[in-house]
Amino acid sequence: MDKVKAEKEIKKLSRDIEEHNRRYYDLAHPTVTDKEYDDLLKRLIALEEEFPDLKDLHSPSQRVGIQAPAGGPTVKHHTKMYSLDNTYAVDELKEWHARILKGLSGQKPEYVVELKIDGVSAALTYQDGNLISGATRGDGITGEDVTPALKTIRAIPLKLIKIPDVIPAKLLEVRGEVYMTHQDFERLNQDRRDKGDVLFANPRNFTSGSLKLLDTRMTARRNLQCFIHSFGVLEGGEAFKTQWEFLQKARVLGFPVNPFSRLCGSFDEVVAYCQEFQEKRATIPYDVDGVVVKVNALDQQTRLGATLKSPRWAVAYKFPAKQARTKVIAIEVQVGRTGVLTPVAKLEPVECAGVTISSATLHNFDIVGQLGVRVGDTVIVERAGDVIPKITRVEGGGERKGKSFSVPKACPACQGEIVKEKTEQVAYRCVNPLCPKQLERSLMHFASRGAMDIEGLGESAVRQLLDKGYVRDLADIYYLKKEDLCRLELFKAKKAGNLLSAIEKSKTQPLSRLLFGLGISNIGEKAAFTLARRFGTMPLLRSAPAEELEAIHEIGPVMAAAFVRFFQQASTHRLMEKLMAAGVGMKEPAAEGDQKLKGKKFVFTGELKSWTRQQAGEAVKRFGGEIVSTVSRSTDYVVAGEGPGSKYTKALSLGVTILHEAQFQEMVHA
Repeated sequence: MDKVKAEKEIKKLSRDIEEHNRRYYDLAHPTVTDKEYDDLLKRLIALEEEFPDLKDLHSPSQRVGIQAPAGGPTVKHHTKMYSLDNTYAVDELKEWHARILKGLSGQKPEYVVELKIDGVSAALTYQDGNLISGATRGDGITGEDVTPALKTIRAIPLKLIKIPDVIPAKLLEVRGEVYMTHQDFERLNQDRRDKGDVLFANPRNFTSGSLKLLDTRMTARRNLQCFIHSFGVLEGGEAFKTQWEFLQKARVLGFPVNPFSRLCGSFDEVVAYCQEFQEKRATIPYDVDGVVVKVNALDQQTRLGATLKSPRWAVAYKFPAKQARTKVIAIEVQVGRTGVLTPVAKLEPVECAGVTISSATLHNFDIVGQLGVRVGDTVIVERAGDVIPKITRVEGGGERKGKSFSVPKACPACQGEIVKEKTEQVAYRCVNPLCPKQLERSLMHFASRGAMDIEGLGESAVRQLLDKGYVRDLADIYYLKKEDLCRLELFKAKKAGNLLSAIEKSKTQPLSRLLFGLGISNIGEKAAFTLARRFGTMPLLRSAPAEELEAIHEIGPVMAAAFVRFFQQASTHRLMEKLMAAGVGMKEPAAEGDQKLKGKKFVFTGELKSWTRQQAGEAVKRFGGEIVSTVSRSTDYVVAGEGPGSKYTKALSLGVTILHEAQFQEMVHA
C-alpha cells in the first residue's frame, strides 16, 4: 500500500473508531461487536506501525475510552485507567502467556483470574478512609464525576473499616465495575413496559444511564451493584505486594469483591478456569462476557509495563457470542433518515442470552447475498457482544421454498428512485427528498435528546403530524398552532401546550445541537460540536470553503464534502430561511473562559474575500473583542482586506498592528 492510500485509510479508521468509542462509552449503545471493534483497532495499529510518520498523538490507538461529556463535572484519575487487550480463543491466550514468560525472562508467574463483569468501569477515591469522589473511566485520564450516583450503591462503603498498615491511609483509589443483576433489570424494564416507556436493551445500558441521572433518588431505586477489582494509588499505607493480597485486604476493608476470583499457580489452571466459567456463564445472576487474567506479583507487573492503551500484564479472554436457532418469517427493508435502505430479518421469537429476539439487522444487501438468506430459512442468530442480534449463517438441509431476496427496484416507502452510492459500495439510497419515511426519521432525529431535545415529539406524534399534512419539512414544527395539535388524536389542550412550549424552548439550543439535528450525512455529534465551536455562527460556517473545513482536525475530506453538498442544495437554503424566520438560534456560545480577544479593539478596512464585514465582526465579538470605527492609539488591530483606505495609512503612522485576512482568520480559529 502506498502512503497516500494508507493516510486515507488511517483517517477513516480513526473516525470510525472514535464514533464507536462514543457510542459504547458515552451513549451506552454499541453498534459493532467487541471483535469487530478490535479488528478495526488492530488494522489502525498495523498501518501506524508500517507508516510511523502518519501516527497522530490524538489517534484512538493512543487512547483508552472517550473524553468525559463536555460541560459536566470531571475528575482526573490519580493514575491512568487502562483498558484491556482482548483474546477470543485459548490459542490467543497462550500467545499472551508466551509474551509474559519472555518479558519475565522465563520466570514463571502466578496468575489471578476474575470474571469480566459487563458493566460500567468506575474509580473511587478515599481520603483518610472516607469516600470523597467517584468517576467513570472516561478517556482513562479524566472521567465524568458521578460521585452522588455512586454513593447510592449500598455495596460501596462510604467509610472504610480500619485495618493496620492500610487504613487509615492518606489516599486510596480503587477501581471496579458497576453492574445490575438480571433480576433487577427485568423488574425495572417491566416497570418501564407498564408505563409505555422505551425499554433498555441490556443491563449495561441501564447501568450507564442510571449513573448519569440528575435525580439520585431514581438511581438509588435501581439497586445498582459493584465489584472492586484493582487499585490506582495508595499513599500513607503499606503497599500491596500482589493482586491477590489486594483482593483479600479489599474485602476486609469492606469493599465488595467477586467471590469467583481465583489464584492460579499455572497457566493450565487459567485455561481450566476460563472453560469452567464459559460453561457456568448462564447460571451467574449478572452479565459476564469473559475472564480477566492478571499477573499476580506487582513487581512483575511493573517489569512488564504497559502500552499507551493497555497493560502488558493483564488480558481479557472473551467468551464466544451467545447463539440460538430460529426461522426467518420475513425480510423487510427499512428507510433511514438519510434515505439509506437497510434489510432487516423478521424472526420467529427466540430466547438468546436471556432476551427475546424477534428481528436481526442484515446491515446491507451484499451481506444478504453472502449469507444467501431467504424467507423460511432456519438460521443461527447470535447476540454479538451480548448486545446486537445478527444472523451468522443459514442452516443447510431440507427444501428451500423461499425466493432469493434482491434489492427492491423502488423505495418501499415512497416508490421513489433508489441509487447505489458511488462512494459506498454496498449502500442503496432513496433520492426522493419528499420521501415520507425519511422525513419521519429526520423529524424524530431532529427532536431527539442529543439534538434539539423537543420533549413530546415522539414517533406517534410525528406520524400523525405527517398524516395530517401539518409538517412537510423540519422547520414546519415551529409554525404549528395549538388548534392544529388539538385536532390530532394524541393531543388535548394541556399536552398540546406542553409540546408547543418544548418547541419554543428548542429555539435557544446552541448551533452544535442544530447542526446535529439537521442530520447531515457523516456529521455526528462530535463533528457538529467541533464545527460549531470553530465558526461560532451559522453564516460563518455556511460560507466556509471545503478546503478550510478539510483542514480541521477530526473533520477531513469526507465530512467536508458532505457538509458543503448539503448546504448547496436549494431545499437546504429554503429550510434555513424558514428556521431563521421562526427565530431558531444559529449561534454557539463560546467555551467558558474562551474570551481570547477580550478587551481588544478591531478596525476593518478594505474588502474581505472569505467573510462579509458582519461575519468578521461577529467572530470578534464572540471571543470578547470590540469593533470600533476609527483608528487611534488605543486600537489593537486593523484588519486589512483588498483595497484598504485611509484607516490603513493611519494605522501605519500610529504603529498599530495590521492583520491581513489570513492572519485574522488564524487568530480567530486558533
